[in-house]
Amino acid sequence: MKVVKTACGLCHLGCGMNIHVDGDRAVKVEGMAEHPLNRGMLCPKGLASIDYVYHPDRLKTPLRKVGERWVEVSWKEALDLIASRLVEAKKLHGARSIAGIIGMPILLGGHSTVSLVRRFFDVLGSPNVFSPESLCYRNQIIAYILTLGKFCVAEPENSNCIVLWGSNPHHSRPPWARRIEEGLSRGAKLIVIDPRRTLFAKKASLHLKPRPGSDSALALGMLNVIIQEGLFDREFVEKWTVGFNKLAEHVKTYTLDLVEELTWVPAAEIREAARLFATVKPACIVQGVNALDQTAGGFYTARSIAILQAITGNIDVPGGFIRTSRVHLSPIRLPEKLEGKPLGADQYPLFYECWGRLFGEGQALLLADAILEGNPYPIKAVVASASNPVLTWPNSRKVKRALEAVDFLAVMDIFMTETAELADLVLPASTFLERMELCDYYGTVNGIPYVMLRKEAVKPLWDSWPDWKFYLKLAERMGFKEYFPWSDIADYIDYVLKPSGLTLKLLLEEKPEGVPYGKANYGEYLKTGFKTPTGKIEIYSETLEKMGYSPLPIHLEPSESPRNSPELAKQYPLILVTGSRTLWFLHSQLRNLDKLRSREPEPTVELNPATAKKFQVSDGQWVVVETLRGSIKAKAKITEDIIPEVVNIPHGWRESNVNILTNDKPETHVVGYPALKSYLCRIHTSNTQ
Repeated sequence: MKVVKTACGLCHLGCGMNIHVDGDRAVKVEGMAEHPLNRGMLCPKGLASIDYVYHPDRLKTPLRKVGERWVEVSWKEALDLIASRLVEAKKLHGARSIAGIIGMPILLGGHSTVSLVRRFFDVLGSPNVFSPESLCYRNQIIAYILTLGKFCVAEPENSNCIVLWGSNPHHSRPPWARRIEEGLSRGAKLIVIDPRRTLFAKKASLHLKPRPGSDSALALGMLNVIIQEGLFDREFVEKWTVGFNKLAEHVKTYTLDLVEELTWVPAAEIREAARLFATVKPACIVQGVNALDQTAGGFYTARSIAILQAITGNIDVPGGFIRTSRVHLSPIRLPEKLEGKPLGADQYPLFYECWGRLFGEGQALLLADAILEGNPYPIKAVVASASNPVLTWPNSRKVKRALEAVDFLAVMDIFMTETAELADLVLPASTFLERMELCDYYGTVNGIPYVMLRKEAVKPLWDSWPDWKFYLKLAERMGFKEYFPWSDIADYIDYVLKPSGLTLKLLLEEKPEGVPYGKANYGEYLKTGFKTPTGKIEIYSETLEKMGYSPLPIHLEPSESPRNSPELAKQYPLILVTGSRTLWFLHSQLRNLDKLRSREPEPTVELNPATAKKFQVSDGQWVVVETLRGSIKAKAKITEDIIPEVVNIPHGWRESNVNILTNDKPETHVVGYPALKSYLCRIHTSNTQ
């Protein structure tokens, strides 16, 4: 028996875990007590890791579709087929006709894995690589950078006033729930802003319940109160910001009477929340991973949150917004080999690059049109790794039509997903317990300066391969060996680590639990200023102005809303929120694990008792939820924990795919996110499941 210290790969957090291995089989999993993020705690997903690894339905060997049948092939045959089809697509249509789709498990591989995949497409010449960040998280990264010159995260455990905005960490980020609890145990005040009454909302000092899609207006109303009442940090504002006076004049138009009308939040509550946040220091705003991003005004909401932190003097202070040291790693990308820019780089240039920071990725919402219409150019071949866009991308029917239409589709995954079923070739991937990766993202995601190695706790099962092996072997097969000189993942990670002073041997043998790397950079601006063109926090952004966007935060109504489309609202009178996280699953994953499925066996739609009464719906009854795009069935869950006229449906259910109801139309200014949190819908009862 041995114990392997590794990092969970079932969500973006990367909690530390101990895997007990008997011979060549993992037999027990427990949280790692010395890991600074989870400190011994694991959520039900992490605790179900062994069931996940040894699930009998895992893909076991490469499969090629011949007619309507799946035929087993060797990895050599699979690599030969992919290489020939990619070469053919590039010869006939150019490198841009080849697209790569990477899912969250690839991103969770940190710099070591995601950069390797991106390097492959660089050498191939294709800029068209797409990830979940076309829908999630990068919106706030860009908004914070354009305001603060850097991406910061909240530090709730050291805060005296915590604003939890569009976030339900008990279900989405359990270690953060504990950090918030630590702040509360010290006497911190808690403000929750959410149309649902979450566990934290039930213990909050103040719970604001805005209409979905109106958070940008609420943030501007709070800024109005803080500025008009002189509750801002005058010294910090005068010395370290630009554009404050323009903001002060601008927010006067967002009177509390107007903001109450826009948000459904009483003016008195907006004023109370603004005063509490501005006067109790230090204070921080914990923004949801994507809840605020996926609305029409989502970019400006994130900008407003950064400005709220700034004008109250809560930047680079313990308990406020902080940035931690980052691990210095070898550059892997080769952007000079790309043939042009990806889809979306023209429409959303800041999504691609911001002040010299190359994100270097396309906007995935434009991919289906490129495939179906050849606009702006054709996409003929797609390689998808650890991604199930048929369930997780908006407008699922359109996504499915597009993936059925490409000349060649290869999918690498752990199970036969809805997307894999459409493929010409399916490849069996190893789970996170069967591969080695570098977890270097703790500082960026969690504000914890730490680095750890995800270990190969057990050898890859059946004929599965880790993603790194697939891309190294495919690169070799395509004649790219000179750009991929590493013999294996150990050799590659050692190369990646060189600038950091760390080594694979250290992280594998001497410090398997991981090591702290640097520190929280309190007072950073006093030494370096802010990495913006002015060297200060840019409340008024000339960068945005020059690109045709509003230089100050504004409120934008969703294209579908009671205010923006009143005639449509007569037919579809309810507001639909999609994609809320539940503790048991992650996106479309893990519903095939019995111990997790038993906790939430059926897809549900949450609605308030008043809404249920109006539409004659009983608790537990199957109902039809319908939008302009289509309809699905789900089981009614009647609860006081959601405001009237709003319904909530999680995503990821094959049998009730909420993305049949959603639209792929980009709505969020600057980054092009869809408005997944604010569609109009209607419901009626169903006699059948």
